[in-house]
Amino acid sequence: MSLKERIYSVLIVSAAEKLNSALSSLLGGPRFQPVKTVSGIGAAERAWNERSYDFVIVNSPLPDDAGIRFAIDTAGAEGAVVLLLVRTEVHDEVRERVTPHGVFTLAKPLSLPLVSLALDWMESARESMRKSQKKTLSFEEKMEEIRVVNRAKWLLISELKMDEPQAHRYIEKTAMDRCISRKEVAEEVIRIYS
Repeated sequence: MSLKERIYSVLIVSAAEKLNSALSSLLGGPRFQPVKTVSGIGAAERAWNERSYDFVIVNSPLPDDAGIRFAIDTAGAEGAVVLLLVRTEVHDEVRERVTPHGVFTLAKPLSLPLVSLALDWMESARESMRKSQKKTLSFEEKMEEIRVVNRAKWLLISELKMDEPQAHRYIEKTAMDRCISRKEVAEEVIRIYS
């Protein structure tokens, strides 16, 4: 899937109508769906608990909180890229605090080209996360296969009195002969001898 075909879900946490309107026009295309706007941290937490979002944009401060803890917590969730918008006079201090948690920051006042550029950065970060998640999943699948194959080997050793190399060869050869995976052979062995 090309980058232009990707669709990103967006949660905007902002009480500023002017900014919300500008962001809505910027995110109005087919690449950003759904776009949900809430005006406080309580509503943002409820929205986040209902579903996860690819992008979270927090316009700090909010009526009920500064939004910094929410930004940090959300960035720690798997798959979310967070942009925190803060006043210029506190930007350096806030950036220092949130950057180690993977939160992007922009100083207000903002321009639409700057926000558009930030969205491009967020896209890049999200795609990097997707790639990393796929690698992690692949690694976990390999580890699961190794666990299942090892369990099957131990069953062959204990039930059929094979030694470890014989059990290993049996699983490998059976998989090759039948054109199935080692895990499938191992699962059959486990079903038969458990």
